[in-house]
Amino acid sequence: MSAAPDPAPAARRPLADRLPTFPWDKLEPYKKTAAAHPDGIVDLSVGTPVDPVPELIQKALVAAADSPGYPTVWGTPELRDAITGWVERRLGARGVTHRHVLPIVGSKELVAWLPTQLGLGPGDRVALPRLAYPTYEVGARLAGADHEVYDDPTRLDPAGLRLLWLNSPSNPTGKVLSKEELTRIVAWAREHGVLLFSDECYLELGWEADPVSVLHPDVNGGSYEGIVAVHSLSKRSNLAGYRAAFLAGDPDVLRPLLEIRKHGGMMTSAPTQAAVVAALGDDTHVREQRERYAARRTVLREALLAHGFRIEHSEASLYLWATRDEPCWDTVAHLAGRGILVAPGDFYGPDGDRFVRVALTATDERVRAAVRRLAE
Repeated sequence: MSAAPDPAPAARRPLADRLPTFPWDKLEPYKKTAAAHPDGIVDLSVGTPVDPVPELIQKALVAAADSPGYPTVWGTPELRDAITGWVERRLGARGVTHRHVLPIVGSKELVAWLPTQLGLGPGDRVALPRLAYPTYEVGARLAGADHEVYDDPTRLDPAGLRLLWLNSPSNPTGKVLSKEELTRIVAWAREHGVLLFSDECYLELGWEADPVSVLHPDVNGGSYEGIVAVHSLSKRSNLAGYRAAFLAGDPDVLRPLLEIRKHGGMMTSAPTQAAVVAALGDDTHVREQRERYAARRTVLREALLAHGFRIEHSEASLYLWATRDEPCWDTVAHLAGRGILVAPGDFYGPDGDRFVRVALTATDERVRAAVRRLAE
């Protein structure tokens, strides 16, 4: 009798079969419970902005609305100027040119497809934080590569490790890597020839810590070799609906990515490019939005603590990483009964199974409603 055929290698299985269940689908029953509250749901489960897009950005978008031709993947020279100027002004980077930057269609698209665009596949390894945004794992799965989690990336076996993800400030925990930690990790990655991508989309939102970019010369020694930073305007400028983000770092990494993305038609719309130029040139709206989030964070944090929660990390980003020292789904159910929806910690890895992630992205009125309910 012949042996049964081996299962199809990961790279030959249908893409959908390589992916886990979309996490937020599991929240639907709890969302219905929360929505049944007499005063309506307070949805703190997703970090989607709810405040208006700043007027100067809207005006820039409208002014560029008559854009009948195809935009370029690399973006307009004005867009590249805006990105390089912001990277130097805000992140402390030095010597950044157009070759060092690349617009992308929102950061999630990049995270999901980067391993594939880098040519990774079976036998290659992608490393990600033990508690992390699920799309890092999804990206490895889409490419058919292996993935593994870490507490300290410098303790990983570098053999076959092709891509190392950092995320500081962290989603979901809000943890920030210090300048010393980043310096050590960058040096280790270079020593072992591991490409390092640093997701810094929450860098503008430090509360009890001042997040530092891997592009800072104190971290990288003045060289961008082997490192790329990922930045988004979704949170800082309320542009999640615009799909506006960019990469900055090693031109030897970005150049082939640009060519691949040209073939794939991965281009930011011309009106969005104009909006990004306006957004990166203005710091006032960022400061005002920070103040809104800081106020919401203060009252939610105090209400959660008074309700018996413990909060860990959360020194930056748009979330509070909170626990009642019980299974996370019990906490989700407890809060849903009060009309408050949060994300269970196990969405971000098994080690989050006793935590929930509480987003600051709700209107002031809804945040006040949550605070009242937690006090009942």
